[in-house]
Amino acid sequence: MTTAITPRTTRKLPAVYRGRLMGMAHDVLYPPDTRLFVEGGRADHFWIVESGTVALDTRVPGRRAAVIDTVESGDLLGCSWLYQPHRWRFGARTVGPVRAHEFDAEAVLRMCEADPETGRWIALWVGEALNRRLSAARTRLLDLYAPYGSGARG
Repeated sequence: MTTAITPRTTRKLPAVYRGRLMGMAHDVLYPPDTRLFVEGGRADHFWIVESGTVALDTRVPGRRAAVIDTVESGDLLGCSWLYQPHRWRFGARTVGPVRAHEFDAEAVLRMCEADPETGRWIALWVGEALNRRLSAARTRLLDLYAPYGSGARG
């Protein structure tokens, strides 16, 4: 597996910082239906998906967990590692086989502390992914539970 990142992932991460980050990656392969993390668990890793799909879900009292978004090739999986209290806001399970670049969050945080400019760019990059994710989650939850849905489909 290569360490290339698709343009979708690196849209806001300049090459110099992308290179520093990718130098910390190790490649992983997960089989279908693997729980990568649970909502409320310790967020100590994150991934850039190389291929495959990961479903993000959230607990719903009295029901099964609701899938609120999917993460696909080129996407960042895991944003909670960057922000206190470093607990997952959602759960994640592989839909099929998934290849990804995995990162140790503590090591990346140390790199960010040692080089504030790298830290700034990584925080902006993660924040952009988080913004997209929360918007998708809102729309999906409205579609599932609001009387008239999100209205996104007109």
